Amino acid sequence: MSNTQLKNISIDEIGEDHLFTSISTPLRPDAFEMSDEEKIAVIAEHFREIMHTLGLDLNDESLSGTPLRVAKMYVKELFSGLKPENAPSITLFENNYKYGEILVERDISFYSNCEHHFVPIVGKVHVGYIANKNVIGLSKLHRIVNYYARRPQVQERMTMQIGEALKNALKTNDVAVVVDADHFCVSSRGIADQSSSTVTSFFDGAFGNVLKREEFLSLIKLKNNQ
Repeated sequence: MSNTQLKNISIDEIGEDHLFTSISTPLRPDAFEMSDEEKIAVIAEHFREIMHTLGLDLNDESLSGTPLRVAKMYVKELFSGLKPENAPSITLFENNYKYGEILVERDISFYSNCEHHFVPIVGKVHVGYIANKNVIGLSKLHRIVNYYARRPQVQERMTMQIGEALKNALKTNDVAVVVDADHFCVSSRGIADQSSSTVTSFFDGAFGNVLKREEFLSLIKLKNNQ
């Protein structure tokens, strides 16, 4: 569905559908004209109004500092992945051992927020790749995941962003990503289903081969139900 088509659909028509429009996070051209400090000040004022509208007493000692705390958390922590300058620097090492099998990093924990309701998405990312000439530092895999998680997200988009980032960093198409996550927009509101999780995947290069894909899935202890 195109952006133009989406703009012609009302919020009521979309309902609870899980939509995303592109692999790129939707940002305005002027997204980075304001400094972090300016954004914090503006967000704090708006959040103060939200709390006031809800009927909360902002003169209460427990609540008076909440708008500023929330604003700092949004800019400096939860949504820090929106800023390109926060992208992790990538360190590559020569594949001196000529290792040509799948390298897997399992159970990378992440915390994100659903862009539809701004509530948490929490889960694990499993990544695998077959080295070409270089390998990547293991900590960098975690940093790449964290960078794309720290923004308002849709799980499908985040999965693709991580996969493409790894392809670009490693200069190879042989990349696999599986994301298994719990969505608080499902568990804490709406249908309030606390038993389900959402799984998304990205397979490219050698992982387009069914046997290689099944090898990766067996290494991360996930069954291929296809």
